[in-house]
Amino acid sequence: MRDTGDMVSGSARLHAGLDLGSTAIKMLVIDDDGTEIAGAQVPTPWRVGAGGTTDIDAADLLASVRALVDLVDADLAPLTAEPLTSLAVAGMGETGILIDESGAAAGPGFAWFDPRGLEQIAAFPRAVREEFAGRTGLPLGAQVSVAKLAWLRDQGTDLAGLRWLDLPEFIVAALGGDVALELSLASRTGLIDQDSGAAWPAMLDALGVDDTLLPPLRGGGLSWGVASGVFGPRVAGAALTVAGHDHLVAAQANGTLDADGYHVSLGTAEVLLRVLDAPLGYAARQRLADALINEVRHVVPGKHVLVAGVKTGLLLRRVLHASGISDRAGRDALDAAVMALPYEGELPAGAIEVTGARNDDGVLRLTLHAEASPAEIFGAALRHSNAEIAELIAAMDREVAPATHSTLTGGWAGMASVRRARAHALPDLALSAREQDVAWAAADMARRLVSASVPS
Repeated sequence: MRDTGDMVSGSARLHAGLDLGSTAIKMLVIDDDGTEIAGAQVPTPWRVGAGGTTDIDAADLLASVRALVDLVDADLAPLTAEPLTSLAVAGMGETGILIDESGAAAGPGFAWFDPRGLEQIAAFPRAVREEFAGRTGLPLGAQVSVAKLAWLRDQGTDLAGLRWLDLPEFIVAALGGDVALELSLASRTGLIDQDSGAAWPAMLDALGVDDTLLPPLRGGGLSWGVASGVFGPRVAGAALTVAGHDHLVAAQANGTLDADGYHVSLGTAEVLLRVLDAPLGYAARQRLADALINEVRHVVPGKHVLVAGVKTGLLLRRVLHASGISDRAGRDALDAAVMALPYEGELPAGAIEVTGARNDDGVLRLTLHAEASPAEIFGAALRHSNAEIAELIAAMDREVAPATHSTLTGGWAGMASVRRARAHALPDLALSAREQDVAWAAADMARRLVSASVPS
C-alpha cells in the first residue's frame, strides 16, 4: 500500500476493485501502475436462520457497500481528491437477487451454502434432472441458483416479469450501470447451457419462466456503463464493469493461469481452479459432476474452467468457534499450537473423526475417541479436507493431464498450519504474493477497461 505521507499526483488515475465475498466485502484502489493506494472491508450482512439458512437483504447489502465506499473515500482523502476512473465488481457465485421492472429487489439473495431448494430440485422433470450436469456443467443440488428460484416460486413469488442478477451485477446496476449478466457468474446459476452459452430452455420451462428472466449476457471486463452519483462523488463518473466469479478473477491476479496449474483459493469455500482451452463436452461434464466438479466458463474469453470445491473454510471457522476462538490473536496462538504438532498429530490413528468438507455438505461433525486439544482437532479438520481434495484431484486427472504446480491464496492461507497441510495435497505449492487477489485483480480489470490511453 502507498505510504499515506505520499500524495497521489493530481493526474493519476484510480481504479477500484470490489470483492463481494462470503465473509467480507472488500474494496481496493490501485493506480495505473497497479500500486495499491487504499482499501477497506466490511462484514457481509448475512441474516442467519434456523437449519443453516442464510440470506441477505438487498437494502442491507447496498448500505454495506455504501459504507465501504465511504471508508475507502476517507482512506483516499489525505492522498487525493481525484474520483475513481474505473470500478470493477467481482463476487461469489450462485447468490443473486431478482429485480422488477424498476430495478428494485423482489426478494432476498441466498448464500451459496443455504440449504433451501432441495425439495424443489427433486421435483424437477426427470429429463431436466438427468441432463442437468451435462448441460450446465454443475452438479444438481441446493447450491445452484435455480434451486433458490424454484423455492421462491413455491413460496408465492411470481417469477413472471422479474429478472435475475448475480450479486456483482446487482451492485453494478445499483451504481448506475447496465442490467446485464456476466458469463462466468451466469454459469453458476444452472440456467445456462455450456455448449450454446445461452439459456437452457428445458430449465426455464421447469421454473415456469421464459428467457426474459435473464438479462443480456456479456463477457467479464467489458463496459457496463458509467457510475451515477448515488454512491457519492468519489465513484460518480467511473467506468463500470463486472469482473466475474471471484475465484476465477483471483486466478488472474498473478497473470493468466496456465493450463498446467491449480489456483487454490481458500476462503469460506476452498476452490481448486484449472483452466481449459476448450470445453470438455457433455459426457465429461456428467462424469465430473458425479464427483461434484464443475466445468463452466472462465472470465477469460473463450476459456473454460474446472472448478472443484470443498467447504474447508466453513469447517475451520466452526472449529475455531467451538474452541472459543473469535479473534486474530486466538487464531495465531492456535496456528502455533498446530505447528508444534507433527502433521499427523500425536494421537493414535482414528482418535478424531471429522466429516463435512464435501461441497454438498458443510456440516462439521466430530467424533472424539480420546481427549483432544483444539490444535489436534484443527489439524484433523485439515487432514480431512486434504482427503477430500485428493479425491477431487483424482477425478480431474481422469479427464485431463495432471497439474504440475499450484498457487494458494485466500484468508486461511495466512496460517502456517494450513500451508503445511496443503503442501501434502497439492503439487509444487506456492503462496500468492497478494493478500487481496480478488479485489486487486478486479481493480486491474477496471484499469484495463480504460487502458486505451493508459500504458499497460
